[in-house]
Amino acid sequence: MRKSLLSPAAKPLVFMACLGPFFWLVYAAFADQLGANPAEALVRATGDWTLRALCVVLAVTPVRVMTSTPQLARFRRMLGLFVFFYAALHLLSYSWFDMAFDMGDIVADIVKRPFILVGFVALILLALMAVTSFNRAIKALGAVRWRRLHASVYAVACLAILHFFWMRAGKNDFAEVAVYGSVLAALLGWRCWQWARKRQKLAHAGGSKSAAASRHTAR
Repeated sequence: MRKSLLSPAAKPLVFMACLGPFFWLVYAAFADQLGANPAEALVRATGDWTLRALCVVLAVTPVRVMTSTPQLARFRRMLGLFVFFYAALHLLSYSWFDMAFDMGDIVADIVKRPFILVGFVALILLALMAVTSFNRAIKALGAVRWRRLHASVYAVACLAILHFFWMRAGKNDFAEVAVYGSVLAALLGWRCWQWARKRQKLAHAGGSKSAAASRHTAR
């Protein structure tokens, strides 16, 4: 398994798998398989695939750590870019089919409807992470600032769930919201647990060094 993840063919295969939903939506649109309201189906589907891709990219580190498979880290950048790709398709579908690319109406809709506003903020954060996902950006921003910027993926996860919740609130349908929310809560909870463990280890190490220094001074 670990050797196959390092294979030259692994990244192209993952790339094509990530494009699978896009190819299906293009085919379904041309084959008239999107139901009675194709426009709404495309907007909904691109939003769903954005959430799914976000869950996948946030799952990379927990799976990598729990299975001792560091090779998974080489796919994280690509998966993160696909989150932005499907989010951009979601915005494009909304702008095209719902608003006919009328910028005045789009801006008014963003201001008027909170669920669109939080979705737009999430997309801006994703765009910032996408354009700084390359090695040159790390050097330009500095490692600390780059890590802080890319840690905003957790804010994106919260905004995405809030966007989805408010969107479904009008239809009083929260089943899917609960599923995605539970998955993202578990992934974010794991991160918080790891952060707390790290802080505890650092505090313990610092206390041990202080005690050793005190004993040395006493001598």
